[in-house]
Amino acid sequence: MSDTVTSTVHSIAASESKRGTNIGRIVFRARRQPATVVSFAFIVLLVVVALAAPLIAPYDPTLTDFDHVLEAPSAAHVLGTDDLGRDQLSRLIHGTRIVLLVALGSVVIAAVLGVPIGLLFGFHGGWWDRIGMRFVDMAQALPGMLIGLTVIAILGRNMFILMFAIGLVFCMAFARMTRATVLVERGKLYVEAAEVSGLRTGQIIFGQVLPNLIGPVITQAAVFLGSAIMLESAMSFLGIGLGGDVPTWGAMLSLAVEKQAVAPFLSWPPGLAIMLTVLAFNVFGDGLNDALTGERRRRPRRAATPAAAPVAAPVAPVASADAREERGSGAEPVLRAHDVTVALARPSGPPVDIVRRVSLEVGRGEIVGLLGESGSGKSTFARAVLGMLPAGTWLDGGSIRVAGRDLTRLPARELVGVRGTVMGAVFQDPMTALSPVHTVGQQLVEPLRIHKGLPRAQARARAVELLERVGVRRAAERLDHYPHQFSGGMAQRVAIAMALAAEPELLIADEATSALDVTTQSQVLDLLLDLRDEYGMGVLMITHSLGVVAETCDRAAVMYRGRIVEDASAERLFAAPQHPYTAALLAANPASADGAGRLRTIDAATRAQIDDAVAAADRMEAVR
Repeated sequence: MSDTVTSTVHSIAASESKRGTNIGRIVFRARRQPATVVSFAFIVLLVVVALAAPLIAPYDPTLTDFDHVLEAPSAAHVLGTDDLGRDQLSRLIHGTRIVLLVALGSVVIAAVLGVPIGLLFGFHGGWWDRIGMRFVDMAQALPGMLIGLTVIAILGRNMFILMFAIGLVFCMAFARMTRATVLVERGKLYVEAAEVSGLRTGQIIFGQVLPNLIGPVITQAAVFLGSAIMLESAMSFLGIGLGGDVPTWGAMLSLAVEKQAVAPFLSWPPGLAIMLTVLAFNVFGDGLNDALTGERRRRPRRAATPAAAPVAAPVAPVASADAREERGSGAEPVLRAHDVTVALARPSGPPVDIVRRVSLEVGRGEIVGLLGESGSGKSTFARAVLGMLPAGTWLDGGSIRVAGRDLTRLPARELVGVRGTVMGAVFQDPMTALSPVHTVGQQLVEPLRIHKGLPRAQARARAVELLERVGVRRAAERLDHYPHQFSGGMAQRVAIAMALAAEPELLIADEATSALDVTTQSQVLDLLLDLRDEYGMGVLMITHSLGVVAETCDRAAVMYRGRIVEDASAERLFAAPQHPYTAALLAANPASADGAGRLRTIDAATRAQIDDAVAAADRMEAVR
């Protein structure tokens, strides 16, 4: 290891103690909710009582005294005695330990059984989800008491079996909650970024998606703790819980109902304990949910005096064909797509082609822009190259070769290894492309450990180097920050560093600068140009911006209704467009307006002319 890497490792080790978390923010929000604070204090009191039960209970809860049977509350027995002369206060205190232990164990069992089911069904979808969730629905429709009674009748009566029986009641609720959350999470860009980084399905599910579910799972568990206490008390009340010698609140309440006529005081202690405990867990669960999901409230700032708008810098000259030849245009291109067709299934009728016979090449060290309106198929084509087409679409024809490998013939397992090492991607919104519950260091280190096989210390050192290379200041310290602690431009730099972690040969930038302001956009584009020159990689730049193409791209391809209608050098494209659609796009650019009249648009007549040109091209291809 070089001296630079060694020193970086030492700086990382020194910064480990300064790692920040979100716990302080969550605690601050919870403290502003009085009901949550009171319920939490009551739960803490219950835990203390349960732990210290042998020390604070005045009597042995199983000690009988037939001389003081059903004795009313007195100085000797504060809450009275039961039909065997056992002290009610001692049984109530020891019952706290039993109740909390059974509730905690049952909720843990429910989460261990239910969360993986919801993760797998929600992430994979399709028939797995449809068939599996029908069984979940049927299981959840069964009465919880019936499930508990059946399990205990078959397996017997002890504490673990009681936990397992109650856990089965709640595990399907955990599965449904987890599935619903995963259905939202799996469509976010950080999951796609993880796929592009080359993480396998199991690593994405349990390493990326699951940590984002910790908040909902904990909140649900807090609520279910109260429900588990209520269910355990009901089962003990009916005599199908633990044995009669074990002090539980449900058994105490059952005896109180039986002796209501002669000892009405027996019902108050266990009844109030059950009611207050269940209420405390429910209130605390709701408050915890608010603390985990609540947004930070900021005081409105006074509007500052608007400063003069900065004068836009002149557009840099575009790369010429000669410059492209200097980079080695005769060599094997890093991306060669030929006649790529992507089909989309429809609810009724035959499938429709949303990308039609697209052929495109990207050379090593070359930046190719992909232009077109929204819905023209640019991102769908990029997803086809990445092997990440959404559900309901599929590659219906053509070939895609990246660095000499035909991706259309690779099985899914081998394609995972190509992403991240051969291909990288940068998406539009960096805040959604980064996992909110992982530090940027964790998200950078994981691909390095998977693809490069580096130990954790060396991977973190390399991550610091990557952040420094993309212009993140104090990289060793910021490695332990979360995405929300970065500005939009800095977060996009982190996303670029993630895409470059394994030194890919092809980088796909899908609207990588559209969510940034003009100044930050220019900085990110300059960074991409520098990285292109440094790594010699090919870049496919998907954008709506003609200025981005003019400033950064060597060539540009224009897409219209799922097909490329023009592919030329950027210089020739702007100087002499050959296709009417390209000419219409350039004419509709506000930068080319003369101010004398209305801005030109692609009207119906122009659209008809474009469609005629596309149809003529289709007829020529059919004749060939």
